[in-house]
Amino acid sequence: MKIVRFNEGRYGVLEGPWVYATEGPLGKRTGERYQLASVELLVPAEPSKIVAVGKNYLGHVREMGGEAPPQEPGLFLIAPNALLPHGGTIPYPSWTKELHYEGELAVVIGERMKKVPAEKALGYVLGYTAANDITARDRQKTDLQWVRAKSADGFLPLGPWIETDLDPSDLSVRTYVNGELRQEGKTSDMVFSVPEILAYISSFMTLCPGDVVLTGTPEGVGPLVVGDLVEVAVEGVGTLKNEVGRET
Repeated sequence: MKIVRFNEGRYGVLEGPWVYATEGPLGKRTGERYQLASVELLVPAEPSKIVAVGKNYLGHVREMGGEAPPQEPGLFLIAPNALLPHGGTIPYPSWTKELHYEGELAVVIGERMKKVPAEKALGYVLGYTAANDITARDRQKTDLQWVRAKSADGFLPLGPWIETDLDPSDLSVRTYVNGELRQEGKTSDMVFSVPEILAYISSFMTLCPGDVVLTGTPEGVGPLVVGDLVEVAVEGVGTLKNEVGRET
């Protein structure tokens, strides 16, 4: 099932070209339906927090200057103001000269999750979507923390919807820039699997319904320029598309 959030924050289920309105993410249908082409898709989740895993693919570890895989998930937080919907314009701020794409599988939490073991973790997941962890790479290197580099307005495109019926263990994750393949990985190549990531986070932090967990990016990250079209395609989910524009 594909859960969409649209127009003024309404929820619905996508079936073919139709969006059937629902009472909340998993609520009953209201009887209204709309053509997908006629609605404005919003960010499909409303997280209280976004937890991201860094360097979770060995190829990305190496391209960032490392050699050995991390011994435990390396986490950082992204503020919700960074969220940007499918079709939204990624801003290129004047204070960075090195804006990078990072395509990822994102996990959306469905139930309150605290101290949940890995073998039960997927039972707390609402579904999965695509994410583009936009990074001001130069500011990531110079700033004391990654707040500006990762959490600027519009730095986290997410969508286009949440797919609930999906096994996250072996999905392809691809990123295209202007139609050219730049990243390609499989979630089976992650250092830490989705259940392991969720169990680790929930061992010390309560995850709430709607919270988003980013699972890391494959190798091939690189720069963007104004006018680029970036597409993140996650197998079984769909394709998240955003253009890059000059920040106003």
